[in-house]
Amino acid sequence: MILVLKKGPILLALLCVAVLVAVPLMLTQNAGIASVSATVTNWGLSFQTAGQPPVGNATAEYLAQYNAHYLGETATEVGKKLYLTFDAGFENGNTEPILDTLKKHNVKACFFLVKNYLDTSPELVKRMVEEGHTIGNHTATHPDMSKIADRAAFEKELKSLEEAYAAITGQEMEKLYRPPQGKYSEQNLKMAQEMGYHTFFWSLAYVEWYVDDQPSREQAFDKLLPRIHPGAIVLLHSTSATNAAILDELLTKWESMGYTFGTLQELM
Repeated sequence: MILVLKKGPILLALLCVAVLVAVPLMLTQNAGIASVSATVTNWGLSFQTAGQPPVGNATAEYLAQYNAHYLGETATEVGKKLYLTFDAGFENGNTEPILDTLKKHNVKACFFLVKNYLDTSPELVKRMVEEGHTIGNHTATHPDMSKIADRAAFEKELKSLEEAYAAITGQEMEKLYRPPQGKYSEQNLKMAQEMGYHTFFWSLAYVEWYVDDQPSREQAFDKLLPRIHPGAIVLLHSTSATNAAILDELLTKWESMGYTFGTLQELM
């Protein structure tokens, strides 16, 4: 993923490595709970069977120890639910049509935002909240959080966003956190948990974050339809013109496949 922060004529590009191919698992046993080595800091997925959840490079059991998630309920007998999320660091005109489509389908999403977005697009943030969407914490400055071991520095990244959100909405921010670039450490997961946060990774994403090199409609559907699965936490970018253009059709297709939409709060 690329997060571009626009500051005057300067474009600051932060390369967001959304690893969609799993790195080798390094499993240990801790009190009978499968866990993954803390040296693995890039969230990664391996899609092995169409229509089935991918394998993450950390297990759901390991993540659950720290109130962290990458999947929702996968048992189809209780229904096929999706959890729709959007990441954004800046606004480029695509969020309004996305919000219009979500409203049309009565779908509530979680928008993981950085402070730049709240500073520059407060009216859109207010609209998201008024229409029942959740604002998640994507940190203030979008750093590689796995490199932050200092508790005060870690807390500052999250609390700065909380303060900006409260100033805009007059409300306390809900405790949903997504690590920038999908980079994390076990220590990060512990610190977020101790701050009352649930950490959310994802189980479906595709390459649509290069704003000047957008996938075609066909390329998007080739990734998003075969790989959808019960319990999917879907990561999209609200800066993607392709996402804005196809979202109505995409949600209609997923609904025709028997999927409904839940909220991340249900997983907390």
